[in-house]
Amino acid sequence: MQRRPLGNTGLQLPVLSFGASSLGQEFRQVDPGEALRSVRTALDLGMNFIDTSPYYGRGLSECLLGIALRDVPRDSYLLGTKLGRYDVNHFDFSARRVVESVDVSLHRMGVEHLDIVLCHDIEFVDMRQIVDETIPALRKIQQSGKVRFIGISGYPMKIFRYVLERTDLDVILSYNHYTLQNTMLGGLVPYLNSRGVGIMNAAPFAARLLTDAPLPAWHKSTPKVRAAAADAARVCRENGVDIAQLALQFSVAAESLATCIVGSANPANVRKWAEWVEKPIDSALLDQVLEILRPVHDWFHIEGLPENNDDPKSFLD
Repeated sequence: MQRRPLGNTGLQLPVLSFGASSLGQEFRQVDPGEALRSVRTALDLGMNFIDTSPYYGRGLSECLLGIALRDVPRDSYLLGTKLGRYDVNHFDFSARRVVESVDVSLHRMGVEHLDIVLCHDIEFVDMRQIVDETIPALRKIQQSGKVRFIGISGYPMKIFRYVLERTDLDVILSYNHYTLQNTMLGGLVPYLNSRGVGIMNAAPFAARLLTDAPLPAWHKSTPKVRAAAADAARVCRENGVDIAQLALQFSVAAESLATCIVGSANPANVRKWAEWVEKPIDSALLDQVLEILRPVHDWFHIEGLPENNDDPKSFLD
């Protein structure tokens, strides 16, 4: 699988990486055996960067990864997790919890070091704490060798500039912001490149919005956005293409993004995605779909504290 450099870290990530949120049953109940096979399938296909968090399944994802990776040589894969978010409304970015969280994640996954650790969904807290307390604590752990590179993740674009204007980061992870429907992350690329920050993109399907699967109950898309996505999916079906395939190909094609993170507890899905990224994209169909989605392009919603979010667009009303 093709690989790309991750900022100034020296790491080379596969263009398609394995997201382990699904192992935590964030979308559905999973079969443990299938979940473990999904991890091994991803590794066999070259998707050897794995992204997880203690929030996914409230520890379940990390524990299952610990089993799946038990006899896999540590130098054959890259592993990233997060800290700070532990339940829907439970956040703790204190320096003390940073130390505890890293050690717990190492124990759950049975490894001696983590390649990447991210502060998870920082838009839910006063971001001054991230700059003044959380990042400095992570830098100390980095010096110990337990963590190689650090960064932040979250939904609003605003959070990345806020932190980087006040401190340095090695990497960032953005989700739902480089898809067929929303390419706001693309506008941030020149700034991130100027800081040498590695860029990871996640959720090319926008939490099933750009698939034929039913949306989860918690999805925040408006009726206008859902209708446009449904029209786009219909046009794809009429052309014999799954809109999810087009969505994945579109996101992976962005060469300025080191990797696109997708995950499933179904090994058949993992194999299918790896096949899709090797196929040429249907440019004519892509143009059709982008035109259908143009009226809702860059739609986004509010996550976390209002002051940490981007300026809302008029079509949110």
